[in-house]
Amino acid sequence: MKAKVAISKASEGASGMTGMWRIKRPVMDEGKCNKCLMCWLYCPEAAIVRGKDGRIWITYEYCKGCGICSEVCPTKVIKMVKEV
Repeated sequence: MKAKVAISKASEGASGMTGMWRIKRPVMDEGKCNKCLMCWLYCPEAAIVRGKDGRIWITYEYCKGCGICSEVCPTKVIKMVKEV
């Protein structure tokens, strides 16, 4: 009997619209972004979107403010700032 393996894949809004309860939000300096996609790859809520033109942005409606994108960014262009 073969073992079954569950594979999880992030999808936009998997936990619903979580942007209303975050304490900090990631802010990206798009001009300094080298588009390595590390933030996109590690975002658990798929709140980082990659456009066909290569542009990357954050959908704040789904971002829960976990800060993973900021931690994995090799160029440190994503900063976590206090939500107002």
